[in-house]
Amino acid sequence: MVEKKQSKTNQTEKLLSCIVDAIQEKKGSNIVALEIGKLPNAVCKYFVVCSAESTTQVDAIAQNVEDKAKQNLNEKVFRSAGYENAIWIVLDYVDIVVHIFQNQWRNYYKIEDLWADAKAIHYDSENDKDTLEHQMPSF
Repeated sequence: MVEKKQSKTNQTEKLLSCIVDAIQEKKGSNIVALEIGKLPNAVCKYFVVCSAESTTQVDAIAQNVEDKAKQNLNEKVFRSAGYENAIWIVLDYVDIVVHIFQNQWRNYYKIEDLWADAKAIHYDSENDKDTLEHQMPSF
């Protein structure tokens, strides 16, 4: 039983990593994983939240997450919503729920504030790395 639980945990961690990589690949920004699984009444283990500049980018990130999870881990999304207007797309992988927001809607809904007690894991986006490299002097 313990081995099966560890296997599921490892699979969840692999999926989390795959999701973050897929978001970064499409230049998603302000990527945060909220570890909500240990909180009372948690609906999953992680919420992953990220931002995008446009509805086109929101859609591209969501599609890339679905494609990479299927290709790399044979994980299909259980449910999805929001593709119609692409201002906020939700992808439900049961243990991980991904929220991809257009910037202004993320600021409006402030979903991270709802889970303020959760441990937050912040990831660098590719845009952030480029900005940091340009700002730092090279010796």
